[in-house]
Amino acid sequence: MRFRRLERRFSISAQRLSVRPHIPWYIRWIIAIPIVLALGGAVWWAYDSGLELAGFHRGQAAKELDDLREKLSTLQDENAKLSSQAASFERQAQMEHAANLEIANQIKVLSEENIKLKENVSFFQNLPLAQGENEGDLSILSLKVERDSLPGEYFCRMILVQSVKQRGKAFQGNMQLIVNAVKDGKKVVLQFPLDSAPHDPAYQLNFKYYQVIDRAFKISPDTRIESVQVRVFERGVREPKVVQSVGLS
Repeated sequence: MRFRRLERRFSISAQRLSVRPHIPWYIRWIIAIPIVLALGGAVWWAYDSGLELAGFHRGQAAKELDDLREKLSTLQDENAKLSSQAASFERQAQMEHAANLEIANQIKVLSEENIKLKENVSFFQNLPLAQGENEGDLSILSLKVERDSLPGEYFCRMILVQSVKQRGKAFQGNMQLIVNAVKDGKKVVLQFPLDSAPHDPAYQLNFKYYQVIDRAFKISPDTRIESVQVRVFERGVREPKVVQSVGLS
């Protein structure tokens, strides 16, 4: 058996042996690294060449990207400036709107005052004629009932004038408003001043020649006025000295 083993080992059918020199591991790395780098460079060059052949240029793309970033920064700056200007214009527009509203209110007030002044001028121009034609001792001129800006609020405006024969004699008394209205389809009668305040100072009268009266009264907003009757009483007299009715202006 030993002979056969020796014969197999040294015969032609024996396994071949190779003799290799021993190479340290760091020398193998020194040899392998340049090869790997060369292969990586070749692959990168092939990839970059393929992109250029396909129409993609890395340097141009980087330049375009920088340009886009610069444009983005410029647009952001312009957007911030425009936003600031828009806020400034909005504040200015709000101030101008408020100023316009104030001017409109002033114009409205001045227009109302102008109408009153015209009425007063007309009254004073016709006052001697009214006093001469007046058969009684007292008369009511320019009687009007108008709506106020708030629902249910009204103004009663008029001028009380004494006749020439009563000149120099003070008239003392009070006035009363009788409002004929409709509420919920039913006729109602309202009286001012209220029964709870019969001696309201706003309805007291004391003048020699004339007195301009502008009285406000308030009713329910769902009440519709048909007419208003004005009654003027002299102090100590139960019967009204003068009575006049007017519809809503």
